[in-house]
Amino acid sequence: MSRLPIVGVSACTKQIGHNFYHTAGDKYLRAVVVGAGGMPLIVPALGELLALPQLLEQLDGLLFTGSPSNVEPHHYAGAASAPGTLHDSARDATTLPLIRAALDAGVPLLGICRGFQEINVAFGGTLHQRVHEIPGLLDHREPKEQPVEVQYGPRHALQVQPGGLLDGIGLPREFQINSIHGQGVARLAPGLRVEALAPDGLVEAFSVEGAKSFALGVQWHPEWQVASNPNYLAIFQAFGEACRERAGQR
Repeated sequence: MSRLPIVGVSACTKQIGHNFYHTAGDKYLRAVVVGAGGMPLIVPALGELLALPQLLEQLDGLLFTGSPSNVEPHHYAGAASAPGTLHDSARDATTLPLIRAALDAGVPLLGICRGFQEINVAFGGTLHQRVHEIPGLLDHREPKEQPVEVQYGPRHALQVQPGGLLDGIGLPREFQINSIHGQGVARLAPGLRVEALAPDGLVEAFSVEGAKSFALGVQWHPEWQVASNPNYLAIFQAFGEACRERAGQR
């Protein structure tokens, strides 16, 4: 039996009492196992304390997760955040350089929600900090007063663009997705290819042009109940296959 590919999962920092902890959501860890067939390994948000080349030598893939926090706007020359916006500077200091290092090393990567936004920022793109306030764009936030099953339920159509990664793994040209985000792509970074759009034209997925391996970012949450949604599962399976290929090479 071949060994499971080791998939690094980005951690957020959270203070509990007087102490700080490095955390990763259960649904992302389970999706690595159930959807991608990998072994999840939480990557702590230690910034420059991490020896990135040594870390990447041990990994077969990287999943950059969603988070309650947002990328600090100074990373993309954005205006100051609205009062009360949650940030995680330790995560920023870890994921932004890790994304570029992983791509240079040919490590497969998948970015979800905040992770999707991090990839765009790492490549020089910008973000809308409050999508619902942009004329012509929908309110992409979840109904917070509803049960979690409703919050993560289908919200709008996804329009897959022809000839790209998502089209290549057999996803239908249009299907329904959840929508749980307040921020979104404003200017897509150079080197990123639009893979899918929301009905209002907001970028919902992109791939990295010329990447050595699987490199995809999605704004929605395909990790949610991944095993019961064939379109969500197809994304994780394609990611997992790229991770297994790297594991075989290592």
